[in-house]
Amino acid sequence: MMMDSKIPEGDIADKWSNYKNHAKLINPANRKKLNIIVVGTGLAGASCAASLAEQGYNVKSFCFQDSARRAHSVAAQGGVNAAKNYKNDGDSVYRMFYDTIKGGDFRSREANVYRLAECSLALIDQAVAQGVPFAREYGGYLNNRSFGGVQVSRTFYARGQTGQQLMIGAYQALMRQVAVGKVKTYTRHEMLDLVLVDGKAKGIIARNLETGALERHAANAVVLATGGYGKVYYLSTLAMGCNTSAIWRAHKKGAFMSGVSWIQFHPTCLPQIGETQSKLTLMSESLRNDGRIWVPKKANDERTPNEIPEEERDYYLERRYPAFGNLSPRDIASRAAKERIDAGCGVGPMKNAVCLDFSKAIKEQGKDKIEEKYGNLFRMYDKINGVNAYKEPMLISPAAHFTMGGLWVDYDLMTTIPGLFALGEANFSDHGANRLGANSLLQSCVDGYFIAPYTIPNFLAGEAKVEKVTTDHPAFAAAEETIKKQIEQFLNAKGHLSADHFHKTLGKLLYDKCGLSRTKESLEDAIVELKALKKSFDKDVKITGDGQMNSELEKAGRVSDFLELGELMCHDALQREESCGAHFREEYQTPDGEAVRNDEDFCYVSAWEWKGEGKKPELHKEPLIFEAVALTVRSYK
Repeated sequence: MMMDSKIPEGDIADKWSNYKNHAKLINPANRKKLNIIVVGTGLAGASCAASLAEQGYNVKSFCFQDSARRAHSVAAQGGVNAAKNYKNDGDSVYRMFYDTIKGGDFRSREANVYRLAECSLALIDQAVAQGVPFAREYGGYLNNRSFGGVQVSRTFYARGQTGQQLMIGAYQALMRQVAVGKVKTYTRHEMLDLVLVDGKAKGIIARNLETGALERHAANAVVLATGGYGKVYYLSTLAMGCNTSAIWRAHKKGAFMSGVSWIQFHPTCLPQIGETQSKLTLMSESLRNDGRIWVPKKANDERTPNEIPEEERDYYLERRYPAFGNLSPRDIASRAAKERIDAGCGVGPMKNAVCLDFSKAIKEQGKDKIEEKYGNLFRMYDKINGVNAYKEPMLISPAAHFTMGGLWVDYDLMTTIPGLFALGEANFSDHGANRLGANSLLQSCVDGYFIAPYTIPNFLAGEAKVEKVTTDHPAFAAAEETIKKQIEQFLNAKGHLSADHFHKTLGKLLYDKCGLSRTKESLEDAIVELKALKKSFDKDVKITGDGQMNSELEKAGRVSDFLELGELMCHDALQREESCGAHFREEYQTPDGEAVRNDEDFCYVSAWEWKGEGKKPELHKEPLIFEAVALTVRSYK
C-alpha cells in the first residue's frame, strides 16, 4: 500500500499558503460545541492546546507530571532555529529548508520541511511577544549563533536554557486559557489507550496516577504530543519518565509508525561513569561553536588531557570534515567519536569519552566572553563532575537523544487514524534520518502554534454534523476492559525481576545491536533476543504494591511497550539496506567510513502497520519525491 501524504498543489513556496487559503473553517458559535483532547504539555502540546482554546474549542490537556511545566521540552537548551538572516550572512527560508533536507540525508518530505522553515520566521516574533528573553546584541538586536550542519548563524537562544524559556511562554499561554475556562488540565494522568468509534479517534482511557482509577474521556479529535522514545535505550538524555506508551498504544489501534530506527545520538553528552547510572546528562550543542573536539593521537594514552601537548592531539572532526569541522551534523560527529573511542583513543576513567576543549576560545575571546555565552553550562559541568572546564577540557560522549521516527502523519499532521493527530517529536515528519540541532524546539512550536490550528479545524469541519460520542459508548467500555486486564496481568505476575531490570537489558541489547551502527547479523540476532526477552518479561516481572498509586506498575506498562517498539526498530533497520543519517548499516559505507545511501531502492518513508501480538509487522511505503532539491551525496568535507 502506498501512503497518501495529501501534499497541496503548487510550487513548494506556495503550498502552505494554498492550504490555508482553502482550509475549511468552523464558525465561532460551533467551535464551542467541539471538544479536543491534547495529550502532552510540552511545547507542542501546550502551544496546540492554548491556540485551539483561544479559537474557542473546549480542550482537555493531559500530562503524567505534577505540572504542565515539567514537560521535557525544558531540556533542549541550546536554541531554536529561524531563517531571519539577522546576521546578513546569506540565510533564507530556502537555505534553511535545504540545510534541513540535507541534514536529514534526503529522507524527509519536502513540503513539510519547507513549511517548517517558512513558519520559523513567525515563531521568533511570537516568542518575543510572550516575553522569551532571547540573547541580544549591544544595540538591542536579537543575537544568533550556529549549530551543527549549517554555515550560517540562525539559532536564537536564551543562554543555555532556551527550551525552558520557550516552555514558560507556552505554559503562560496555556494557563491563560485555563483561567478563562477553555482548557481543563489533568495532571498526574497517563493515557493508556485510544478509543475508536467507526474507525475514528473519539477519546482516551487515562489512569489517574494518584488514585489508580481509570477514567474515560471523549472528544471530537485527539492530539498526541507526547515526545520521543529515546528512553528505549534506558541510558539516554531523556527524563526518566519519558516513554512511548501513548503513540505505541495508538499504533496498536491502527496508527502506522514511521522511521522508527532513526534514532539520533547526541555528540555532546556526559559519558557514562558506572553500571548503576539511570540517565545521561546533555550538554548543549551550542558548546561546539567555541569548543574544539579532540582525542589523543596515541591509543591507550594514560595522561590527563592537560598533560597531552598540542602536537599529540587529534582534532578528528577538523581533520575529517574541514568545511564544517566541530559543527559537523550530529550523526556524523557521534559516529566519528565512537570510531575514535573504539580505536582505543577514548579518554576518562572508562575510556569512553572525547575532549571538548575551550582553551583556544578563552585565549582569543577571554574567559568573560565564554562565561557570558555558556556560564550556566560550565557551572552545571562543575556541579556534576567537580571539574572547572575553563581550566581543563570537558569530557563528552555520544548518547541516545532524539527520535526522528514516530507516528506517520500526512501534511495535516493527521495519522492513519482519522481524527488522531501527532505533533512534535511524537510524529516522524520533518527531520528525515537525522535532525539538525535547534530544529526540535522549532518543530514543536510550529506544529502547535501555526499548523495544528489550521489542520485540526479543517478535519473537524467535516465532523460538525456527526452524532456526538459519549463515554457511555461500548468502545470506551471495551478499551477500559483491555487496560484492566493488562494491569491485572502485571499485578498477578509471580516473577522475581523488576521492570527496571528488563529496561536495562533492553537498552544494552539495542545499543549494541541497533545503536550508532547496525549490521544485518546484529539486527537478526536482536529480533530473536527481543522476542525471548518479552516472553521472559511477561513471566518473570515482579510488581510490588497494588493497583492504586504505584510507580512500579506504571514502569511495567511502559517497559512492555518499549520491548515491542524495540523489535519494530530492528525490523525497520533490517529492512533498510542502506546507510542514511543516523541509520548506519556497516555493510553500506565507503572505504573511509562514510555512509552509502541507496536512493534507487530506499527513497521512501517506511510506514509500519501492527498486525497483532507475535506477528511480523507489515511495511507500507510513502515515496519521497524531490522537486525543489536535487538528491546529492551528503558531504561536509
